[in-house]
Amino acid sequence: MSKAERDKKVEEIMRRKEEHIKICLDEEVNHKQSTLFDDIKLINNPLPELDIDDIDTRIEFFGKEFSMPFMVGAMTGGARLAQEINKRIAKAIDKKKLGMALGSQRAALYDKRLEVTYTVSRKYAPKAFIGANIGGAQIAKKVSIEDIKRLIDMLDADALYIHLNPAQELVQPEGDPYYNGVKDSIEKIVDSIDKPVIVKEVGSGISKEVAVDLEKIGVSAIEIAGAGGTSYTAVEYYRAVKYRDPIKAEAAKTLWSWGIPTAAALIAVRKAVKIPVIASGGLRNGLDIAKALILGADMTAMAGPILKAAYESEAKLMQLLNSLEYQLKAVMMLTGSRSIKDLRKARYVIVNELKDWVDQYAR
Repeated sequence: MSKAERDKKVEEIMRRKEEHIKICLDEEVNHKQSTLFDDIKLINNPLPELDIDDIDTRIEFFGKEFSMPFMVGAMTGGARLAQEINKRIAKAIDKKKLGMALGSQRAALYDKRLEVTYTVSRKYAPKAFIGANIGGAQIAKKVSIEDIKRLIDMLDADALYIHLNPAQELVQPEGDPYYNGVKDSIEKIVDSIDKPVIVKEVGSGISKEVAVDLEKIGVSAIEIAGAGGTSYTAVEYYRAVKYRDPIKAEAAKTLWSWGIPTAAALIAVRKAVKIPVIASGGLRNGLDIAKALILGADMTAMAGPILKAAYESEAKLMQLLNSLEYQLKAVMMLTGSRSIKDLRKARYVIVNELKDWVDQYAR
């Protein structure tokens, strides 16, 4: 690739990443279907025999201690606006003893000057769990093992995330809907690096069948990223309209809410594999976090609300994280759970549509 071609590619990626941020902030991009967490009913314990100060939310995840089972989901990098957002997130997770995953680092492979939009996270969170990130479509065709190692070293990352986003690639105006060979590429990466490999979706959910395949090839953990939160096909709908691509725009509108609801995906994947499972995709409060942990998640993650808070200010982000922690503790007290281990044993009832998912698919 010539310098002119490379510069053009970098500008295209930077523009796209900034557009993604602004669309998520300004437009309606939520799935039109629910996460189905509302179909999980927890049993109230009015006699918990606990004080709020007795409750311990700490856990260990891949060798790092977290103050609660929560991390900032993969979002952004590779754009000027992303640098300040990642800085604020890093400072917050450092204070709160949490973790974060970066957005796709492909941009930094094209232009070293963009590395700072990612490395700012490690600078301001020197001891936190931080995940590097690259796309499935890229590892099958364009990214070498040496590139992967460079992305990890760039962040002194604790793990490598590989995101699977075929629905988004199908409707993105400049997308790469080429997934032949992705599974073999993931297996090659697993065998070639000494860091945990975590495979995630971006809002359409991971099926139990795919989860089994990923466990077989040695993946360390799975982030389900189910349907119910931000829809990246919706995000690409606005871009396809902007760039006058009616075929992609109509496809994006059709697939706006494509995917497996988060709660259904979590139940199915948890039953199918033994490796750690991260619940994400439309979690919006401490009650959702608690329900995900009760259903068997080892960790939870959230992106959309974090992006909006971090864009506003570091103080707003800290307020959100403190609020999530207090809400989680409140649910733990109301279920008589002193620790996360106790919370996982809390009783619940599944009703309505989620019950149908469990009966017909997730069992």
